[in-house]
Amino acid sequence: MARDMGPVLKRCRALGLEPAYLGIDKKSNRSVRQGKKLSEYGTQLREKQKAKFIYGVLEKPFRNLFVRAQKMKNGTAGENLMTLLELRIDNVIFRLGYARTRKEARQIVDHKHVLVNGKCVNIPSYTVKAGDTIEIKEKFKNTQRYKDILEVTDGRMVPAWLEANHEALTGTVKEVPTRDQIDVPVNEVLIVELYSK
Repeated sequence: MARDMGPVLKRCRALGLEPAYLGIDKKSNRSVRQGKKLSEYGTQLREKQKAKFIYGVLEKPFRNLFVRAQKMKNGTAGENLMTLLELRIDNVIFRLGYARTRKEARQIVDHKHVLVNGKCVNIPSYTVKAGDTIEIKEKFKNTQRYKDILEVTDGRMVPAWLEANHEALTGTVKEVPTRDQIDVPVNEVLIVELYSK
């Protein structure tokens, strides 16, 4: 399985991202790099790289998500893409506060700790729907790992489109998120422009 193993904070600086968007509290002691002025293509490419990096998605799955977003009947392709990225099970686990970072959420899903509507899901790209209930398997609920995670993520805001019960380690997808409910600093219009060339 391919995955991005590069230095995270260095990549954040290069893309002009705050590490907090990845769930990392550590403040980079060097400020965001102000490099040379980018061309139109360079700006579009940077936005795509930013989205891929934040959600931990590689090029081919990202491209497939974009194709899916274009085929959806309601909404624009860019907004649909952001919604599909947000509805990935690894992202939902991160948003509910059951993982410190999206990478950790991906590992939790990979290791079969997660149930969606009572069924075990171990595919991080699995798309949840409105009304789905997500929970950590009973045998893992009392482990030290989740106590440590909740200690770190307890102050984190759970988005309005999700409902979390931290005592029971469960959550519900109340609705499909709209673009204004997604607090990711990505200009999806530029990604659409890049792919439509």
